[in-house]
Amino acid sequence: MLISNARGGFSFLKGGSAYSAGVIADAGFTIEHIRLARPIALEAGFALVEAHLRAAGRPLAALCAIALRSPEPFTFAGFKEFNSGYVAALNAWDIPVDGINPVARTNVAPAVNPPSRPSLYSFAYTRQAENVPPAFVVSGAGELPEGIAGASDIVRRGETSIEAMAEKTRCVLGLLDGRLRGLGANWSRVTATNIYTVHDVNALLPVIMPHLGPASQHGCVWYYSRPPIVEIEYEMDLFGGVRESIIVPVSE
Repeated sequence: MLISNARGGFSFLKGGSAYSAGVIADAGFTIEHIRLARPIALEAGFALVEAHLRAAGRPLAALCAIALRSPEPFTFAGFKEFNSGYVAALNAWDIPVDGINPVARTNVAPAVNPPSRPSLYSFAYTRQAENVPPAFVVSGAGELPEGIAGASDIVRRGETSIEAMAEKTRCVLGLLDGRLRGLGANWSRVTATNIYTVHDVNALLPVIMPHLGPASQHGCVWYYSRPPIVEIEYEMDLFGGVRESIIVPVSE
């Protein structure tokens, strides 16, 4: 069920305590996606987000998505601990809606040149716009059923054969299907598909590309990265109708 965030100009799907499952701009709004030329430490990243929103004339509540980069995957317990600090930062900005976190998120660990500490890679916010297609962001999903937070429920846990990775991929695509439906969107509206894994994506393309349908015309972007939790091997997220800009952050 979509939850309205009127202050922010978007609606969202409830996810975990640290992130929503996805967001879609309300009528009269669109989504701007800001990617940093290089990730910066999270504390400095939050300051950058605040300054950018202020300069754009948008309230903090307009923040609708964040992408993070971590030094390495967390354990389940470590991920929970990290999320508590992240959520506290959003709470300080009065971001939650009736106690629910509306901000979509992807958090992965680059396999090459990872940051030395958790860092901000990109963020997105709503701005006013008329006569534009609905813009949306679907949060990163790994091969773990919705609402499950235990290692024992990881699909084909501990397996990385082609067959196991294909099953993990089908699980993730199914999760994305559900999130798109929840947002009132579909694959024909997807304009960016991102994949996060260190395993051979070429071997998985026969599973991925037919599933994307019309979105396959845009291809996929493969980030040679690990999902945020150890033992999860494959993750994807999606954008639709989002305009992207790249900025170069000042030195921390």
